[in-house]
Amino acid sequence: MLNKIWGGMILVSFLCAAATGRMGQLSQAVMEGSGRAVTLTISMAGMMCTWTGLLKVAESSGITRILSRIMAPAVGLLLPGYRKDGEAVSAASMNITANLLGIGNAATPLGIAAMKAMAKEHKGHKLPDRGMIRFVILNTASIQMIPTYTATLRMQYGSTQPFAITPAVWLVSAAALTAALTMGRILESRWKHG
Repeated sequence: MLNKIWGGMILVSFLCAAATGRMGQLSQAVMEGSGRAVTLTISMAGMMCTWTGLLKVAESSGITRILSRIMAPAVGLLLPGYRKDGEAVSAASMNITANLLGIGNAATPLGIAAMKAMAKEHKGHKLPDRGMIRFVILNTASIQMIPTYTATLRMQYGSTQPFAITPAVWLVSAAALTAALTMGRILESRWKHG
């Protein structure tokens, strides 16, 4: 579906440019946009390498394990039915920690590991349980204490204060997480009774 939307947008742009005699401007915009995309990709790759490396150092030094232990009681409450000292809660805690630091792409492998560990503990069931669904909600609508990715984008496009958005990010991500968890609880109770 997304390919059809993008294809439609390209076709409409081409037809509009042809109808208004602006094919030269369309070609120039395509070339400039692709050049900016390459520059942005390289800068984002640098940021991801830096943060992934720092996360690896934190993991090797035991910092992520300490953070994971600190967060495990709260994560255990949000993910009922899993051992609080088990692999699933530990991986989920590390994933949430990475999301808090604003490095969602680095958190993805930890999220996959958490889901695999949950599936292992939840063996024999084909449908996801309450904990798995809540983890997906936590992972999707995560609170970011440090909006690393967005700040890097802002810096790339010339912002002199790339982290000035931090308070707004806190409010929006907390509101999104609260709304998502609330909706999850409502749907969960209807699913049980329905």
